Amino acid sequence: MENQSKKEIMLERMKEKKQEVRIVRRIVSVIALILLLVIGIAGFRTYYFVSGALKPVDPDADNVVNITVPIGSNLDSISRLLEENGLVKDARVYKYYVKFNNQAEFQAGDYGLQPSMTLDEITESLKTGKVYREPLFNITFPEGLTIEEIAENVIAKKTKYTADEFIAKMNDKAYIEELMAEHPELLTEEILGEDIRYPLEGYLYPATYPFYEKDPSLTLIIEQMVAATESNVMQYKAVLDDMKKTPHWFLTFASLLEEEATAQSDRQTIASVFYNRLEEDMPLQTDPTVIYAMGEHKKRLFNKDYEFDHPYSTYKNKGLPPGPIASAGSSSMQAVIDPAKTEYFYFLADSEGTNHFAKTYEEHLANQRKYIGN
Repeated sequence: MENQSKKEIMLERMKEKKQEVRIVRRIVSVIALILLLVIGIAGFRTYYFVSGALKPVDPDADNVVNITVPIGSNLDSISRLLEENGLVKDARVYKYYVKFNNQAEFQAGDYGLQPSMTLDEITESLKTGKVYREPLFNITFPEGLTIEEIAENVIAKKTKYTADEFIAKMNDKAYIEELMAEHPELLTEEILGEDIRYPLEGYLYPATYPFYEKDPSLTLIIEQMVAATESNVMQYKAVLDDMKKTPHWFLTFASLLEEEATAQSDRQTIASVFYNRLEEDMPLQTDPTVIYAMGEHKKRLFNKDYEFDHPYSTYKNKGLPPGPIASAGSSSMQAVIDPAKTEYFYFLADSEGTNHFAKTYEEHLANQRKYIGN
């Protein structure tokens, strides 16, 4: 009887375990089914969201939405602009759509677009530059100009404002702080450094700007230029973050290349010279910084000029100057990010502006005798 009881107990336990196994299997099956449903629902929602975002915002709309694509705008900013104005449903979807179709060459300008337009139609309009109105006039700001040169050679000649009025705006602390609040990633405290001559030096992007009113305000002119600088600089933000460098450093470096070079290949090679010198803790010894420090327009420097002691002089100080010495264009910016790989430490320009590079000081002296004569 005792043995029988033990057998019955064992059988009962086996039944219980089988029952537990069946319950566990059911639970696992239910969980798996729930997971599949969740994944399926998420996938369906993603598909529904993306497919919806690829369609016109309002197929029946007949109103025109006027937008302005600033000079220097990148795909991110244009996508956000379209979403903010109700022309696409989602900026991210539109950005990836354009990238997938390899159609990112957009033109700056004013556009009249409709919410009923397809993504293809919007993209084609932005590519062809079809604008709904013509600008009253354009103002061209050449590359390589300083704040003072912009005031004298562009503002005073192309607008109703005097050079002094423009310079006063450049020194208006309250206005500079307003701009800093509007562009916090670009305009940092570095522009207010003790040795900085003008906070916005190097931050006014050189380009041709269209204007749609007869007498645009100084603030409109300046803010368009700062916005264009931001668009151009921020496309390199990830790279600069990896380099642990700031936009101020970037624009300062680019301004040196703008003042020293004429061809893109020269910019990249000169950039390599500067990088090589910085790595070896050598002064950059670039003449445009001395000219900027002296505040004079000089075609040639003499020995006594190199002794001029000033924070901007890269003959008297190692490293980059406190800030940009001119407005750099896209070619100079690109050269900072993508310099040539060389072993050059020296270069000089001959009477025709052609640059000659050297690895050693002896080679540099030989180039001086050959191309300059002293």
